[in-house]
Amino acid sequence: MRASRRGVRLVAALEAAKGVLVLLAGFGLLTLVHHDIQHMAEVVVRHFHLNPASHYPMIFIQLAGNLSDSKLWMMAGFALAYASIRLLEAYGLWGGRQWAEWLAVLSGGLYVPIEVYEMLHGITWLKAGLLVINVGIVLYMTLVLRQTLRTRSEANC
Repeated sequence: MRASRRGVRLVAALEAAKGVLVLLAGFGLLTLVHHDIQHMAEVVVRHFHLNPASHYPMIFIQLAGNLSDSKLWMMAGFALAYASIRLLEAYGLWGGRQWAEWLAVLSGGLYVPIEVYEMLHGITWLKAGLLVINVGIVLYMTLVLRQTLRTRSEANC
């Protein structure tokens, strides 16, 4: 297995992990349907000994109070769609599919402007790390894609 193949499989594993994590989060949202989410948020705030009248706990409780069952279903649906794309990308990358290489470059590249925007509002190690990793993956997958395109065009000649 070429070094680039191992790298592509590493990216595939990362994408699969993201897909599974988001899928689990979506199922977690569905467990909240038909429950008093605001009450649950208040219990969480009390459990961590936070002051419910302070800024962030109050925002958390208010957001929880605004979640309806239909909003939870919608969020779970978005989680399913996102997870499906990530898992499909992982499957394609693992199998060496060119369309998955394109998808990896495009979908990874979509996040770069958002991550740069977030950095403009405050630099943290987490934000910087995510940006570096994402840019690295996009650059790596671009190189892999170029290599794939070059190899296929030479085979057609």
